[in-house]
Amino acid sequence: MDGWARGGGGRAGTDADADADAVAVAAGLDADAMAARHGADAVAARPGADAVAAGPGADVDVSGRTGRTPVNSPTVRDRSTPSSRTDPAPEAAPPTDLAPPPGATAGPPPPPPGVAAGSPAQAPGATPGPTPAPPTAATPFPPPPLLGVGVALPGPLDHTRGVLHRVTGFAEWDGFPLRDALGERLGVPVAVDKDTNAAALGLAVAGERGSFAYLHLGTGLGAGLVIDGVVRRGARTAAGEFGHQVVQLDGPPCDCGDRGCVEALCRTAVSRGDLAEAARVLGIAAGNLVALLDIDLVLLGGRTVTGAPEVFLRGVGAVLDERARRAGEPPVPVRTVPGDIAEGAAQLVLAPLFGRADA
Repeated sequence: MDGWARGGGGRAGTDADADADAVAVAAGLDADAMAARHGADAVAARPGADAVAAGPGADVDVSGRTGRTPVNSPTVRDRSTPSSRTDPAPEAAPPTDLAPPPGATAGPPPPPPGVAAGSPAQAPGATPGPTPAPPTAATPFPPPPLLGVGVALPGPLDHTRGVLHRVTGFAEWDGFPLRDALGERLGVPVAVDKDTNAAALGLAVAGERGSFAYLHLGTGLGAGLVIDGVVRRGARTAAGEFGHQVVQLDGPPCDCGDRGCVEALCRTAVSRGDLAEAARVLGIAAGNLVALLDIDLVLLGGRTVTGAPEVFLRGVGAVLDERARRAGEPPVPVRTVPGDIAEGAAQLVLAPLFGRADA
């Protein structure tokens, strides 16, 4: 996939990690792997190609696209000298020295001595040129047309209309119709979504099953929600504004205008180097999500988490284990994952082609 991540450089704010903006062109360098996750039998793609997926039972025959079929000419024996053989005369061979019929073009003359048939003759003393490469049985497919562009960036935004709201760190983009602007400029379909939703979609396509929450902690805090295998965005793409649940009345102010938001508390703890406290606060918020949505799994990602994965696994896991013990339920497992936002952005374009309606 011709996908890349672009540094956002935004301030801490509303939805997710502003330094993990992603733009992905579907598909390309990793098109094979991504299409294979959707169950395609075969993918024909080369570096830089977009993606061509051959469906079940597809059979492609590319033999003889540019190669020539060699034609074997019969060997002609010089009959000018009488033969000394006494064997019975063989059947007469078809004449080869007849003049061409009227209107026909005579074939090329035989090559001079020392020159192979089909090779251009060389002047005496000339330096031999490079030997041409033999024709191949098949040539690479030409690059197929671009399928589309997927854009994943911090929210809030409207996924359905492709319109940005007060994006984390870029409030001046409020109301900008990014999808239509890019589509008009590039001339291809464009899909726009929050980075956490794109990451959750990529995880679901990669094989995560059931109901899970992907929690992304970086310069901001957001969540991508998958319920019963389907990405849930809400009617206004507002689901997953996980960082703005208030857990401490009259707590530190948050950029959203409230006080005591989970994001503000985590950010404050991280700024003073207390990652254990940030993990505990994140665990409390994750416990609220487990109780509210009855999810099966909590997945952690983002720059802050990947910088100290064991600290966050212990902190979040301890809170969820204690909650499960009080409720008499099995604890909800917690794992860290890469949360590849660029790959998820490409899936915004690819997944619908393979039958996913939640992309």
